[in-house]
Amino acid sequence: VQLQASGGGLVQAGGSLRLSCAASGRPFGRYVTWFRQAPGKERVFVASVKWSGGSTYYSDAVKGRFTISRDNAKNTVYLQMNSLRPEDTANYYCAASHSVIQSNIASQNAYSYWGQGTQVTVSS
Repeated sequence: VQLQASGGGLVQAGGSLRLSCAASGRPFGRYVTWFRQAPGKERVFVASVKWSGGSTYYSDAVKGRFTISRDNAKNTVYLQMNSLRPEDTANYYCAASHSVIQSNIASQNAYSYWGQGTQVTVSS
């Protein structure tokens, strides 16, 4: 599976961005997840969607502001980010796995396929 992440950019606090993660080569797999990594910090879980059924999961930091969704026909996962804050500034990565289980979706080690990352910068 090849993943292509896009949609990052520079936005003012309170603004919105929509990230996209498109898959090619094979179907996505069981879960598709967004992680983010701020400068000098570890990569952390943001949100995940189960490809079959569409169940969604969020970190506490983004719950209520971000929405993850999928478009089966386009083989694409989206991350709609609203009410952005300066602390949301990070490089955002999408990841996919055919074998990850729900209890492990927040662990980056559970994912075999990664997109290249897209930078999100939120100015205050």
